Amino acid sequence: MKTLEYYMGLPYRLEIIPDEAEGGCVASYPELRGCLTVGDSAESAAANAEDAKREWLTAAIEDNYEIPEPQQVET
Repeated sequence: MKTLEYYMGLPYRLEIIPDEAEGGCVASYPELRGCLTVGDSAESAAANAEDAKREWLTAAIEDNYEIPEPQQVET
């Protein structure tokens, strides 16, 4: 069984977008459906995203939810 540490070490793509309506930024991991958070700045949204990812993965492991691995991005 794969562990939380295994999934936390994978290179999931983080998207950060400005929130024009509310201010600040929204951060999400598109490959982890529903894993998103906000912050007053891009930096705080990125920091909050790490916590959100850890909580999302913890819940997914506890619930035996299938966790997708990151898609390979060609450069």
